[in-house]
Amino acid sequence: MPAPAAAEQLGRHRAHARAFLDRSVGRELARPAMAAVPEVALRHGAGRPMPAVGVGTADSAATSPETKRGAALAALEVGFRHFDTAALYGTEAPLGEAIAEATRRGLVASREEVFVTTKLWCTQCHPGLVLPSLRESLRNLQMEYVDLYLVHWPISVKPGPPMLPVKRGDAVPFDFEGVWRAMEECHRLGLAKAIGVSNFTTKHLDKLLAVATIPPAVNQVEMNPVWQQRTVREYCAAKGIRVAAYSPLGGQNWIGEGNDVMESPVLADIARARGKSIAQVSLRWIHEQGVTPIPKSYNKERLKQNLEIFDWELTKEDRLKISQIPQKKIVTAARMFSPDGEFASVDLSDMEIVEE
Repeated sequence: MPAPAAAEQLGRHRAHARAFLDRSVGRELARPAMAAVPEVALRHGAGRPMPAVGVGTADSAATSPETKRGAALAALEVGFRHFDTAALYGTEAPLGEAIAEATRRGLVASREEVFVTTKLWCTQCHPGLVLPSLRESLRNLQMEYVDLYLVHWPISVKPGPPMLPVKRGDAVPFDFEGVWRAMEECHRLGLAKAIGVSNFTTKHLDKLLAVATIPPAVNQVEMNPVWQQRTVREYCAAKGIRVAAYSPLGGQNWIGEGNDVMESPVLADIARARGKSIAQVSLRWIHEQGVTPIPKSYNKERLKQNLEIFDWELTKEDRLKISQIPQKKIVTAARMFSPDGEFASVDLSDMEIVEE
């Protein structure tokens, strides 16, 4: 080959190499700078550790799938790697699509980088329906497994599609042993890397632990500075059960009574003194209790702020002030049921989740 031609070919090779390198570096730069989020190894967990803060996806049916998908994608873009969904929420499919797109775009290396929780709804809380329900959730998510599968409530109702409110006459006795055996089978099959519960009081956990071969790894409950769950947290710590907090910012108040977390003068004073938002103070306090908060936001800037809770601390005085905030629970079993009709085979007190 003549020297000029050889030089030209060598130049083309070098140009191709530089272009390849530029594309590769560009993909790396396109990934968000990951916040230093601590991780927690779950008891009997066979998958990746749980990131110490997650994103909630509970939403109304009126919100479009595109909006739900966009919100999940925005959370992935700012660095979240922990998502909480459920059969009831209607967000499994949009979340799965968002994670798949993030993988294609190089925002995450693979599905294994993301910790995904979903939940078994009350209509499926029957031994023979647990595994089929999880398989349906996996189809919605387009995944081979979830990192954590939770029993959504200690309530069982007649089989049917997930919906709220629940008819009182449809409530049936909860088969703790049968349902949990089926949950354990999901774990053994590798379809759920860890299993747990949600909205369980110490009374419900006592019943479950009496029959469990694999104890629950997580109990997800309503928790924030206005509902601090001291009894449940103490119990779970003694039993090696990780507590996760839904409504960490008080967002479950759907009936227009205001938000006692975001409107708390105590939290507002602390936020001003620390140069933080009220939301960050609440999330930081929850983290300092050894609990995983799961806030929800569709606002990208607030999503970023929700990750910025690990490089500072509350003072002893801050924690004392928060411990003295009057307590008020929003989510109750009674609010799950329509006001009409009567309970036929169960007592509401057996399903109630209020425990100070």
